This record gives sequence, C-alpha cells and structure tokens, in this order.
Amino acid sequence: MPLRPGDPAGLGAYELVGRLGEGGMGTVYLGRGPDGRLVAIKMVRSEFAHEPEFRGRFRSEVNRAKQVPPFSTAEVLDADPDHEPPYLVVEYVDGPSLAAEVREKGPLSDAALHGVAVGIATALGAIHGAGVIHRDLKPGNVLFARGGIKVIDFGIARAFEATSQHTRTDQMVGTVAYMAPERFDPVGGRPVTAAADIFAWGAVVAYAATGKTPFAAESAPATAMRILTQEPDLSGLPGALAGAVGWALAKDPADRPTARELLDLLLAGDAPGPMIAASQRTGATQRSGRPRRGRTVVVAATAIAVLAAAGVGTAVRYLPHDDGQATGPVPSGSSARPTVQQSLSAEQKTQAIFRGARRTLIHLAEIDRDMAMESDYEELTVGDGTGAKSEFALIPAGVEFMIQYLSDPDSPRSCLGVKLSLTAASTIVPAECYPAEGTLFRTAPTGEKDDQGRPTYWISSETHGVLEWSAERKEFFIEVLGDFEPATTFSFVDRGPLPSPSPGG
Repeated sequence: MPLRPGDPAGLGAYELVGRLGEGGMGTVYLGRGPDGRLVAIKMVRSEFAHEPEFRGRFRSEVNRAKQVPPFSTAEVLDADPDHEPPYLVVEYVDGPSLAAEVREKGPLSDAALHGVAVGIATALGAIHGAGVIHRDLKPGNVLFARGGIKVIDFGIARAFEATSQHTRTDQMVGTVAYMAPERFDPVGGRPVTAAADIFAWGAVVAYAATGKTPFAAESAPATAMRILTQEPDLSGLPGALAGAVGWALAKDPADRPTARELLDLLLAGDAPGPMIAASQRTGATQRSGRPRRGRTVVVAATAIAVLAAAGVGTAVRYLPHDDGQATGPVPSGSSARPTVQQSLSAEQKTQAIFRGARRTLIHLAEIDRDMAMESDYEELTVGDGTGAKSEFALIPAGVEFMIQYLSDPDSPRSCLGVKLSLTAASTIVPAECYPAEGTLFRTAPTGEKDDQGRPTYWISSETHGVLEWSAERKEFFIEVLGDFEPATTFSFVDRGPLPSPSPGG
C-alpha cells in the first residue's frame, strides 16, 4: 500500500517506500536499506515509545531475537530502541500469509498442511532454542516464502506486554482464539512459557486444516470459555496430525510436547493417535494423584469473562459477568441465568454492550446526537435516538467488533464498513456482516465523559483510521491515522438486551 500523509519518509538509514500493514503494536513499512535491500520495518506506536521501561525491554528482547537462527523465521536485521519512535528491521518476506491463503483458497491439502505444521514447529524450535517466546503465533504471522515457511513477529511481544502500563493481570498481547488457557488466568499468575506457543501451534494447524479454530465460538468471551473448559474440535484434521494437535492443545502446559518433540513426531510420520494424545494430556494427573483440570474450572468460574478491550494494541480485559457476580459468561444459546437478580450498573451495561449482549445508541458526545441508519439503509447519519434506526449492536470479532444496525438485521448488508477513497476521506457505508479489514472496528477510551457522565471512546478501523463526523458535509468519514487529535468521541447508551438470536448468529 502507498504511504499515507503523515508517514515518515525514512527511519534511520532506511527509506520507506510503502505500507505493509498496521496492528496494535505499530505500523509495518516496506523499506529499503543503504544496500538497496528491501526490508520490513515495524515502527512502534508513540504511546509505547514514551515509556522508558518499554524502551529498555524492547532493547533486551530485540537483542535476544537476533540470536534466533533465520532458517524458518524472518531474520531480525536491525533495531533502534532510542529512535523517536523506536523501530525494528526484519527480513522482508515476499509471500502471502497463512491467514490469507486459507481465507482466499480454503483449507490446505494434506501434503501442504503437513509441510506447514513441520515448518512452524521448526521455527518454534529455533525461537525457543534462543530463549525467546513468540506470544502471538497466529495464521497472520505465518508466511509462505520462497523455500518454505517463515514465522514473523516473534520476540518483541513481551516488551509491549510487560511495561509499566501493560503489566496488569487484565492485559496481554495476542489473539484470543490462539491463546493457551494459562494466559486467561489472572488468579494463579502462572508465567507464560514456551508451552503457550505450542498450544498456539495446535490452533494454527487446526485452522489451516479446516478453516476454523478448534475452540471457535461466536465471541471472544465464548471462545475463551471453550479454551478453558472444553475439548478442541479436531474434526476435519487428517489422522496423522489429529493426535499431535490434540497433544499440543492440552489444558495444562506441563502436558504439552516441546517443539522438538512435535518435530520428531511429524518427521517420523507417526504422530500419536487420539488415545495416546489423551494419555499424554492426563500424565500430569497420574503423576500428581489429583486432577489438574479442577483449577482450570475455578479460573473459568472467577475470571474468564474476556472482552475485546477498548484501548491500544491487542489487549483483552477480564471483566465480571453481567450480573456483577464472580462468574464466567453464559455461552450463547444457554438457558442458564444468574440466580441472584439485580440491576446492572452503568459500567456493567457498557461492558455487556462490548460483549455483544445489549442494544445500544452510539452517542456523539460533541453534538448531543445519536448515530442513525436512515430507512433506505444506504445513509449513515445522526438522529434523535428514537426508533430502531438508531439502535446498533457491537458484535465481538476477536479483539475488534463489527457494528450492526438493528433497523433491518436480516438485511445481508446490515453492518457498517469503510468505503475507501483515493482522493478524499473514506466514508462509512452499509456492508455485509463479515469480519474483514473494512468492517472491523476498535474502541479506545478517551478518559473523558459525556454530558451524562458516561465514559467516551474513539472508534477506529485499525487499518484505515478514526471514525469522525463532519457537520459541514453531514456525514461520517474515516480520518487517516496521523498526528491529529480525533475530534469525534462516542459514548454507548444501553437500550436493553438484544433479541434472540443475537446479531451475526
């Protein structure tokens, strides 16, 4: 993609020639080094860069990542933790991601799948051998390169996760569907080890084989619940891989294989069958004389309501269930209800809205009006907050969400999306309710409140920019991310529970 207004022309000795992507940690550019070699450069977001502790951890993690052999990873070439902002330079891999391949062409063939499984296990062996933990292994971080698989974005997540503003037990770096159970444990405080990457390997391979993750659910909280309490769905996996993936997805990290053990199994072509994998998973129970899973159930009952958090980066936040009790979320479709009835506080309603459980008005704080979809379902404008045209639902999709308007939820184009423009600001238009770059949004708390005392948020498309309102043009538009201060802030007004079935389901 071309550079945007406000993008730097260079970083250090590197010329920037285009954009490769953008995420919670920063923007990734295509660059050219002094020798003419193309490289990928990750420029860290300013909110991280302003923390001295982050710079120190960033330097330490980068130095460690440089020790990872590059045969199946994107080689770390350079970094400048003291630059304003800091940046990291890695080998440019000119190839599609596993996520893009599966999305565009469907699940991999058995032969290709085995090659991907071996390639990722090999990369993890190299990463773990250097004392590094990836922490964010997912299909988007697995690239098809000339000569084999390359794993990217390893070794620096800890610097983001472990700085002064990001050390709390309610924050982490990663994508929910690929997170190991121990990462959802704010009670026990178990450290993240290489075993978390092995769990992610199992989820990634299952996705490559079937097009879905093994604990897939309709929302991030429900996915987390399944990761903590249910066995993975391995249907569709070839028999030779199903046992290895099942072993990797053991609930207890002590019961998972190492990357070396995985690689040995895969190269031998004799991965353990389901019964063997099950015995591997229960080995810790037999050794200790008590079931380890009981502790997981306790965690699920006290702290697994995971929200795709408002805020910078790919953080997820632990929140109480809607009734204020210390319980996990009720999975979609369940008839279970809290035994103690009590009204929701304003904070609980807001968090329920973010979990996709409530109808909401999306209130523009600056003009005291509400977002509305006109009756022809073609124009997003502002209204007085009355009628279905002003009611929306936030549909969690990983760490982001889709915005669905409820005036006609059965319409195939009942979600909001970004319509790109090459000559002007991009606008917001009706779109299909399908997670894509143009339909996924995030919220970031402004730290301010509206005239009713409700917390306000910025709404943004991570790829395209921040949602703004133009009083002159009478339209919503997306302002490209840059140095400007967003002018439009939003608060969410609870309008009661969503009808059943919920949007998107």
